[in-house]
Amino acid sequence: AGTDPSLPPVAIGSHLDTQICGGRYDGILGVMCGLEVVRTLNDRNIATKRGIEVICWTNEEGARFSPPMMGSMAFAKVLPLDGVLATRDDDGVTVERALDAIGYAGALPVGERTFDCYLELHIEQAPVLDREGCDVGIVIGGYKTQALRLTLHGDTGHAGGTPMAMRRNALVGAGYVIAAVNDIGLAFAGEEARTTTTRIESFPNLPGTYAETVKLTIDFRHIEPARFDVMRKEVDAAVAAAAKKANVEIEVAEGWAWGTDLFAPECIDLLKDTAKELGLPYREMRSQAGHDAYAMAALTPTAMIFTPCHDGISHNVNEAIELTRSIPGANLLLNAAVARANR
Repeated sequence: AGTDPSLPPVAIGSHLDTQICGGRYDGILGVMCGLEVVRTLNDRNIATKRGIEVICWTNEEGARFSPPMMGSMAFAKVLPLDGVLATRDDDGVTVERALDAIGYAGALPVGERTFDCYLELHIEQAPVLDREGCDVGIVIGGYKTQALRLTLHGDTGHAGGTPMAMRRNALVGAGYVIAAVNDIGLAFAGEEARTTTTRIESFPNLPGTYAETVKLTIDFRHIEPARFDVMRKEVDAAVAAAAKKANVEIEVAEGWAWGTDLFAPECIDLLKDTAKELGLPYREMRSQAGHDAYAMAALTPTAMIFTPCHDGISHNVNEAIELTRSIPGANLLLNAAVARANR
């Protein structure tokens, strides 16, 4: 606790959950560095005017329950709590039931807290810092991002008996969409854009039959909102063309999305000024990934620190960091949090 409990605390932290094939540092490094900040202050009997609190968010990845950043978005009231608790996984288990099963269904109100600011340290999840030999990234914003959930409707039949001309194979339509989305990403790659098909579900998904229904999740990202809009038009056109070519119907529903200018200038400047005081070289950059900080930015002044990961590999078991290259970012987090907590 701070010496003045009437003042809202500084929040730091990240998340512990990861992808099924994920590594050991995405989010986890930010939580550990947050704990190390508090431990360092306690070990040295350093008191700050405001408290400094460490947050560990639930379900940042959205691997089991979609969308991503679910916990922080519920906390910041970006998503309604009732809708979050009612969300189901592939087995029909709700978030509420899953939390209750592990003893995390608390009785306290969600999000009824005020913070002075939120600072999050995270691995970059891209190769820029690692390739440039820079150990600190100060994140000035994100990429405009949109997820789409596509449902393709055809019909099913015998894989041997049904003539090719009679088929309305939803999986074929999905293939056209997947290839087109990837081609759009390649066409915009020089602008650092990204397009990805991330999930596919097929029904009945059995040998000897072709698909009646396929569900796809795609997302696309661009640093420039105007160019993002151009890319969105190409995605929409590709979906329509795939439906026509495969003779299927495609429903499109918008999923999670975020913009580019997310973080508070005062917090970005705090990180820059602190880095300069510490003599830490840094690079200003935008994040291509989503983070809990995006949700918290709707609630309180927010900024992020990036540290390098080997070859930018993330959401992969080969995700790796060098401890010595993470220390500068951790020191920046410590000193920036203390500076903010003493104002």
